[in-house]
Amino acid sequence: MLTSVEICAGAGGQALGLEQAGFKHLAVVENDPHACETLRLNRSHPKLAKSRRWDVREMDVKNFDGREFEGVDLFAGGVPCPPFSVAGKQLGAGDERDLFSRALELVEATKPKAVLLENVKGLSTARFSTYRQGIVDTLEDWGYMSHWQLINASEHGVAQLRPRFVLVALQTQYAANFSWPTPVGTPPNVGDVLYPYMAANGWPGAQGWAKRADAIGPTLVGGSKKHGGPDLGPTRARQAWAMLGVNGGSLAEEAPDADFPVDGVPRLTVRMAAALQGFPSSWKFFGRKTAAYRQVGNAFPPPVAAALGRSIAAAIADRPDVVDLDRLPSRSRAKA
Repeated sequence: MLTSVEICAGAGGQALGLEQAGFKHLAVVENDPHACETLRLNRSHPKLAKSRRWDVREMDVKNFDGREFEGVDLFAGGVPCPPFSVAGKQLGAGDERDLFSRALELVEATKPKAVLLENVKGLSTARFSTYRQGIVDTLEDWGYMSHWQLINASEHGVAQLRPRFVLVALQTQYAANFSWPTPVGTPPNVGDVLYPYMAANGWPGAQGWAKRADAIGPTLVGGSKKHGGPDLGPTRARQAWAMLGVNGGSLAEEAPDADFPVDGVPRLTVRMAAALQGFPSSWKFFGRKTAAYRQVGNAFPPPVAAALGRSIAAAIADRPDVVDLDRLPSRSRAKA
């Protein structure tokens, strides 16, 4: 069994996916109390092996000492995205919320076989090319080969586009075996995923609505503690949801009932948003609507994490006795 440690774990989307890919989480680190309670509520979830009870560390990642996990197979996390988000000032390393440097410190402390860190699409832009290169150089100095890739959640069975910029780094002896997961084909659409939820309270318009909501949804936006609430994002996102027959101005407490107009425009519930992220229907979220939706909207979709986890696991398990130098970049070849 492969082992893993995760920081900035949120509601457990990445943790769930990695567990499904065969990683046993030795610890999950998160500072938000609502998200920590969500992690505790789900650590014995039936989607996980009964023997896998997460050690939830409710703490600031800056205070987490990873040395006790030295030699873990995978170090993972989704560090805060505001420093790179186009919705913010894109201050990068100048933003106090940037935790990439702390993540690298923990990589040095834990010395994992592989690293998985994800962030928003904004990190992939030319604005942050020097920043990205600094991460690559640091990891290569420690004996890792790094891969960056923009991945859309819709490529892995999720009913929204949700592009994420992903870093995978592996120790050199494992790196030649890594390949990015292959897209699974046509993604489900919003209507397919949400029909059971829309029809749950007897809404007579559910079937017609589902037929019209025949595309993937725009990226869900959870917001931060300072900004954002239980809605589906800025004006452009709400307009895109309106095209799918969804009122994105706020979230509902319950699905539409039998008295809701047949041609009405329903709102999503937290549970519906979670389904669009790829969470199982039985996954529990702690907190009231705003706190729960923030966890859902900021989550890394479990199916995407599972796909990445399987690729990383395959690379670690199938390590060649001799590194294939022809498949490594020139800088790594020189070090090898």
